[in-house]
Amino acid sequence: MSERKYTVASIGPRIDQFLRPLIRQAGFRLDYEAAEGESVNPDFENPEVVVRFTGADVDLLLANKAELLLALEHMTMEVLRTPSEDHSKISFDAQDYRMLRIEELRLSAGAAAEKVKRTGVPFKFNPMNSRERRVIHLSLRNEVEVRSESTGHGGYRQVVIYPAGMASLPEEPPPAAYPSAGRPPGRGRPRAQSRGRS
Repeated sequence: MSERKYTVASIGPRIDQFLRPLIRQAGFRLDYEAAEGESVNPDFENPEVVVRFTGADVDLLLANKAELLLALEHMTMEVLRTPSEDHSKISFDAQDYRMLRIEELRLSAGAAAEKVKRTGVPFKFNPMNSRERRVIHLSLRNEVEVRSESTGHGGYRQVVIYPAGMASLPEEPPPAAYPSAGRPPGRGRPRAQSRGRS
C-alpha cells in the first residue's frame, strides 16, 4: 500500500484551526471527528482523511444535495491551500451521504446511458462538481455503446453522455455576468437628467 500524503495527525490540527471557530461563530450545533479514510466505494473514492459531522444541525449540512457540507469542504481546502488534485484525498461526510450519493449517481448514469442507447439522443446532466462528474465517467467506463465527456466552464461543468459514434455538441459559452439587456442587475431604468445649471 502506498504511503498516505495526508493523515489525521498531519492535517487534523489545521482542519481544527479553521473549522472549530467557524462552526462556533456561525452558531451551528455540530460536532465533527477526523478519521483515517477507508474506502467504502474504492472504485470511486479513496479519501485518506474523512471528516464526519454529527449533531442537531446535520440536516442543514445535507439540505439541497449537501450544499453546505460541500461548501464547508471547499472552503477548508482553500484555507489549507490543498492542491486541486488532492481535494479527493480529504472528504467531508455526514450520515453516510457520500456513499448514498455515489450509489445515486451510479444509478443515474446507468439510466441515462440506457436512454441514450434507446433514443440516440445525447443526455446532459445538471452541473456538478469534479468528484461527482468522475463518478459518472467511471460508472460508464465499460460501456461500448455510449461515451461520456465533461463540458462547460467553472461551476457550470456538466457531464454529457453521447452514443459512441456521435461527435460532441459545440460547447456553449459561459453564462453571462449580466442579463441579456446588457446592464448590471438593479440598473434597469436610466437616471433622470439633471436640470440644474451646467
